[in-house]
Amino acid sequence: MDTIISSFRILTILLLTSLTCYAAEDTKNALTEIIVTAIRVTNDDPAGTYTSLASNLRYNPIVEIQSRGMPEAQSDVTVRGGLFENTGFKIGAATIIDPQTGHYSIDLPISSSASISNIALGIDNALYGFNATMATIHYKLDQISPGGKFSMGLGNDSMNFQSLEGAIEKRQSSEENTTYKLDAARSSGDGTIDDGDHQFKRFNLQIQHTSDQTQTDFIFGYQDKFYAWPGAYTGFAIYPETDHTKTLLALVNYKKETSNGWWEMAGFYRRLRDDYDYDRKTKESGLPGSFDHETRVYGASIQARINAREVTWRFSNQLSADELVYSTDLTHGKFYSRSYLKTSIVPERTFFYGDNLSMRIRGGASFDWSNRDDSKILPLLGITLSKEHETGRQFASLEWSESSQLPGYTALNSRSNGLFGGNPNLGRETSQQLTASIGFNKYNWRYVLTGFYREDDDTVDWTYYSGAPYSRQANAVDLEVTGIETSITSQWKHGELILSYAHLNKNNDYRQPNVDASYYALNFPKHRLVVSSKIKINQNIEFRLDTEYREQERNTLRKSSSKAFFLSAGLQWKPVTNKNIVFGLNADNVTDETFERFPGTPALGRQLSTNFSYGW
Repeated sequence: MDTIISSFRILTILLLTSLTCYAAEDTKNALTEIIVTAIRVTNDDPAGTYTSLASNLRYNPIVEIQSRGMPEAQSDVTVRGGLFENTGFKIGAATIIDPQTGHYSIDLPISSSASISNIALGIDNALYGFNATMATIHYKLDQISPGGKFSMGLGNDSMNFQSLEGAIEKRQSSEENTTYKLDAARSSGDGTIDDGDHQFKRFNLQIQHTSDQTQTDFIFGYQDKFYAWPGAYTGFAIYPETDHTKTLLALVNYKKETSNGWWEMAGFYRRLRDDYDYDRKTKESGLPGSFDHETRVYGASIQARINAREVTWRFSNQLSADELVYSTDLTHGKFYSRSYLKTSIVPERTFFYGDNLSMRIRGGASFDWSNRDDSKILPLLGITLSKEHETGRQFASLEWSESSQLPGYTALNSRSNGLFGGNPNLGRETSQQLTASIGFNKYNWRYVLTGFYREDDDTVDWTYYSGAPYSRQANAVDLEVTGIETSITSQWKHGELILSYAHLNKNNDYRQPNVDASYYALNFPKHRLVVSSKIKINQNIEFRLDTEYREQERNTLRKSSSKAFFLSAGLQWKPVTNKNIVFGLNADNVTDETFERFPGTPALGRQLSTNFSYGW
């Protein structure tokens, strides 16, 4: 494998040289940017609370949500067999990480109406991502439309929620206007099992100024989220665990369109206060074992796409700094603040041939730096063949990508033994992936088949050892991962259909004997089949269905079956007399599946709710 890696790096250097030489030639064909849009679930209204970013990822064929209780309470987001810290979340130009632990990465207090632009994988993740080796989920900042919506819902186990969002526009001229948007939501419920209650609050203010070629967004958000779930993190249901987080986010993003491309820059500040208790019956505060933490992270980023004759140059740069401000338990590490820098450049050129055939070649590198660890220069190389035709497009691609990231403070600074055993000697994680894809679009159908081979080195996992059953340990593991993903999607006037299948296989090397089970790295579905559909029965009624069947890798800690079938459904009705009113019925886990998404952690029960919304 080392020979293959060296060969790809040499090819990347040669490709960069050739692209630069060709840049002086005149172009006869306009370059078109290929944008891969993420597939959203058909039913993104949950039955147990208001809609959040996690709701929009349930049943996504590319993404796997691993939740403790309902996804909106706590969710680990994994892609292609990665771990919970390997997926990044990006708003505009900025990727916002949680330096304490990736368990809280998706806890961003932004409006649930934020749309997913794409899920960046491979080269795109290495280019536009930050401190995430697997994928980056990108939320674009769409232009705000004036209007609003009020929603409320009631469900089993005393669940109730209310949400309100509204936007007003102030136009300065025919080309400039400023829009103000406010979003507020709250939810509470007793949960589908004992000690499974929650109380959520979220507030978000967005101010957007647009002109003919620019858009500036200021976002201020706050979220107060308390949830309880037995065995949530320990994997032992005898512990009635609770987790209470308070998240503050301030972000400014500026984007400008130019005659030869675009550029975008952002700055942000995020603060998270966390109070975790493994036993809610005891009251700890300010002492070791209280698990109270506060982290802050700052960042600035800029990215651009510039067309220079026949070469398109893509840049991305982000500088972030974090600080473990306070902690009762993360006090055994070597440092409590850290700075990160990532710079990526990927030039590309498209060659056009007869019969609407084209070949796009991309080559480049990313540079990862931190003041607390070693640095990495990582090469990127890809080629895509594409043929346009009257009814659609066919393509085939092959790419090599490398990426890296650093572990969070929970892994680095926890004491070496105890409930959560840390390791201050953990270092930079790296991932090297070879990916091949083929696919086509024809009329309203789209088919994609992808195969990949990946080597993950020094990945941080949490492991179980029978000699210390009430402790988990942060250990580095080397993984060899192979996988196949295939999906068919179709959209038509009265509905849509998504059918996807994924297969994963892993070989692992922990480099030590005292690992009997894994909570994360080896907690993955060997087979996963997802079917989603949306059908408009008539002008007033719409039915939505999401299903998933999985066969999980066996785990000695899992008490449930390794096979599971999940089903969620929703029904919406708009009265003929007023199309602004919508009545809905939602059901999650209709099959009342008892599968443990995390070994030893009880499953979420069946949830049913009815909701009402009024838009203007």
